[in-house]
Amino acid sequence: MRALCWMGVNELSVETVDDPGLVNPHDVIVKVRLTTTCGSDLHFLGGYLPGMREGDVIGHEFMGEIVETGPEVTSVHVGDRVVVPSFIGCGTCPYCADGLHAACDTTNPNAAMQQPLLGYPTGGIYGYTHPFGGYQGSHAEYIRVPFGDVNCFRIPEGVGDEQALFLSDAVPTGYMGADFCDISPGDTVAVWGAGAVGLMAAASARIMGAERVIVIDRFRDRLDRAAKKVGAETVDYTEVDSVYETLRESTGGRGPDACIDAVGMEGHGTGVMQAYDKVKQALRMESDRATSLREAILSCGKGGVVSVLGIYGVTDKFPMAVLTNKSLTLRTAQQHGQRYMPTLFEHVLENRLDPSWLMTHDLPLTEAVRGYEMFEKKEDDCLRAVFRP
Repeated sequence: MRALCWMGVNELSVETVDDPGLVNPHDVIVKVRLTTTCGSDLHFLGGYLPGMREGDVIGHEFMGEIVETGPEVTSVHVGDRVVVPSFIGCGTCPYCADGLHAACDTTNPNAAMQQPLLGYPTGGIYGYTHPFGGYQGSHAEYIRVPFGDVNCFRIPEGVGDEQALFLSDAVPTGYMGADFCDISPGDTVAVWGAGAVGLMAAASARIMGAERVIVIDRFRDRLDRAAKKVGAETVDYTEVDSVYETLRESTGGRGPDACIDAVGMEGHGTGVMQAYDKVKQALRMESDRATSLREAILSCGKGGVVSVLGIYGVTDKFPMAVLTNKSLTLRTAQQHGQRYMPTLFEHVLENRLDPSWLMTHDLPLTEAVRGYEMFEKKEDDCLRAVFRP
């Protein structure tokens, strides 16, 4: 089959690789219909996350059709149209039982590779480095899905392929971030980052009852989408002296009730701190440019919640004193898509949420290298490039 492979830092190639097969009796094989880029892929593409090997198939956000099932699979069948959350759950360990599928104790066969940094294993994830399991990814014609009964969700009639695609990762990540905020009617929620996850976090905050949602970014096309598609207020941080002062002034001096960081380790900012972080990151003296995280903590109102969806490594200059003295709650996780999927289907079916507009570029898999170039460089107003194997 044809697949998009990691061949080295900042080097991708569409190659011919072996078709996946059933390994365990609970596996299924999915024929991929749609798969999309994700900002977290850029971290290992740029060499900021270790553990990739030449020839690895990348991609973790996808939907498709089941074409083969193992003998122990009972709840999904050949021919089912399904969407699959990006983190792999077993469904039976204590963490999966609590709805924390991304923390699954079972699905990462390379847990020892995470031990030095994380201390405990995460669940496995498709196409996202060997410390996260070494699973082959979704930018391919076919993909093996372990624990098919747990990880494959039949897509209801009335939910289109393009809508279902983003329920794999971008939507549940954003929804989880808003859920972390314990939103009450009348709340103001600020979101750093107007990529797909940030936009879905903003949309989810609206669904959960936030009175005001403020989205911070520097790309005009993305800020325009936040305003038009979500009804958010917007801040272009390159046009203000201080995001903190801007948010403080617009909230009567209190600050937002909750802040969501949907940017992560390759964040952009202005001023001396941005230059300092960029140099240290380029020299591999730190993994993160954490401008957005620091701004969110500083800006959040007392007693509020800071929800972190951006992916970070080892972050220095972390303002712990601000968290303590403002009585802030910090909540973060990789996305537990299995936990939210039934609710997300309901929101789509009842027209409260339509994530299909996240797709700005519709490409065959043969053009995936170019798709990632546009996505990384944000050319042609690319928000998400979608590939059709």
